[in-house]
Amino acid sequence: MTTLNDVLELQKTDNILVAPEINEDGQNFKTDIAATTSTLKISLYNSTNSNTVYAYITGLAINNNNKVFLLESDGQTAYYPSSPSSNGSPLSANCSIALGAPGTTRTVTIPQIAGGRIWFCVNNTLTFLLNPGSTGPGLVEPSVSNSSDPNYKLSWDFCEFTFNSAQLYANITYVDFVCLPIALTLTNGSGNTQHVGGLPSNGLDNVCNGLIAQNSKDGAGWNQLVITNNGSNLRALSPSNGISFNSSLFQNYWTSYVNQCWDKYVSTPLVIDTQASWGTVKGLTSNDRTLLTFAGVGSFSKPSAKDIFGANSGAFAAQATNTAELLNIGARIDAALNRSTLLSNANQPDNENVSTFYTNAVTNHYSRIVHAANVDGRGYTFPYDDVTANNGGIDQSGFVSDGNPTNLLVTVGGGNAFAKRDVEVQQPTRRMKRAVHWEEDVKVAPEEIDLEKGEQKLLGEISAPAPKPKISLPPFLEKFLAPHLTVSSLPNSSPPPKFIRV
Repeated sequence: MTTLNDVLELQKTDNILVAPEINEDGQNFKTDIAATTSTLKISLYNSTNSNTVYAYITGLAINNNNKVFLLESDGQTAYYPSSPSSNGSPLSANCSIALGAPGTTRTVTIPQIAGGRIWFCVNNTLTFLLNPGSTGPGLVEPSVSNSSDPNYKLSWDFCEFTFNSAQLYANITYVDFVCLPIALTLTNGSGNTQHVGGLPSNGLDNVCNGLIAQNSKDGAGWNQLVITNNGSNLRALSPSNGISFNSSLFQNYWTSYVNQCWDKYVSTPLVIDTQASWGTVKGLTSNDRTLLTFAGVGSFSKPSAKDIFGANSGAFAAQATNTAELLNIGARIDAALNRSTLLSNANQPDNENVSTFYTNAVTNHYSRIVHAANVDGRGYTFPYDDVTANNGGIDQSGFVSDGNPTNLLVTVGGGNAFAKRDVEVQQPTRRMKRAVHWEEDVKVAPEEIDLEKGEQKLLGEISAPAPKPKISLPPFLEKFLAPHLTVSSLPNSSPPPKFIRV
C-alpha cells in the first residue's frame, strides 16, 4: 500500500506523480499562531527577455484525498484529471499559464498542496501526460534523464513547495539539474519577507563554464554534465543524472577519499549530532575497514559515487531496522562527503564551517560551482544540502518558510536577481529535507535553528554579521510587496513562528 511518502519518492525517481493509496494525516503538529488559510496567492514574474513564458503548477491536493492536481490556464481553476485508458494520454484541460511580456506578472491561487512544483518553460509549452493507475491517474512530468521525453530539448525548470495547514515551505532546487534562474520572495501576514536570490541571467553559462574548467583540471568527467542544443547551453545535469546516462561516470572518483575516511574512524570515533530525538551517536569503522558501525543502531558500507551523489542507494538506502535513525545519520555523513569535510571534521554537522566546504580536490564540484554561481550562494545542489550546524550554521538549501504566508513571488529569468542582503529577512525555523519527505521530517525533528549568523559570499566565505538594513527592495519587488509591508517588517520585528510537535 503506497503512502504519501512513497508517491513523493516515486515523483523524484521516476518523474511520475500519483495519488497515494493511504491518505495519512501527516500533520501531527501545531503552531503557536493561527493555521494557514485554505488557499495561497502566488505571483509569477517574468524576468526573462522572452515574450513567451509559460508556468505550470502541479501537486497533490491535500484537502481532496491527495488527488493529482494541476492549475488551469486561468490561474484559478483546479483540474483533477481522470485516469485514462492508456499510457501517455494528453491532459483534457489547458494548464499552460502565460506570464506575458518581460516585466509583467500573473497572480494565481492554489489550494493546499503536497509535492508541489512550479514549472516554467521559455519559448515553448511543456507536455504533461497521463497514465492509468489504481488510485487515479499518474501524471508523467518532464524529465531531463530521458532523451526521448518530448520536453527534453526545451528550456524549462521548476521550484518545489509544500503548502499545508501549518505552513508554506518552498525552495529552489538544483538536485536534478540547472537551467532557468528562479528566485523566491515570501511575504507573511505581518509583512515580513524572506528571499532566495537564485541565479543571475547568465547563471547557466557560468555553471557550464565552471564544469568544463574543472574537468580540464582533474579529467573526472564534469564536462559530461553540460547538455547543449544547437550550440547553446541547454542545462547542466547533476552528477546523479549524469551517471544515469553514463554508468561509468565518476565510478572511482570517491574511492581514495572514502578509504581515508573509513581508515580515520577505526580509532577515532565519528560523532553525529542527529539534531533529533536520538541525540548524539558515535560510530567506529570495523578493523577490516568495511563497515562504519554505530553501536545498537546499524552500519554503513563504503558508499559509491552513485550513493554519495544520489543519497538514496547502496550505503544510504533505507535499511530494514532503525530506518529513520539510520537515514538521519546517513544524511549527515552524505552531506559531509559531498562537501568533503568528513575527513577533516569528526563532529558532524557540529563544527562545520561553510568556508571549508568543497576545498578538497576530491569533492562535489557541481555543488561548489552551482553555489558560487547563485547571487546569495543558496540552493539545493544535492539531496541533503539542508544539513546545517546547530550554532552559526548558514543555510545552503535556498528555502523560504512561514506559518502565515500571504504571497509567494516566484521570479523566473534572473534579470532582477539580487542577494538576500538587499532585503530584511525573517529567518524561518523549519526545514524540509528533500530526501526525507515532509510528513516524516516534521514528526522526527522539528528543530529551531538560527540559520544565519553571518553573510555568505559567492565563493562560500563568511564575513561578520552586518547590521540589519532598512528594507530596500528593487523596484520590481515593491510593486508586489508594498501592499503587504507593515511596521513589523522593520528591524526588531517579532520573531518567526515556533513549531511544536504534539
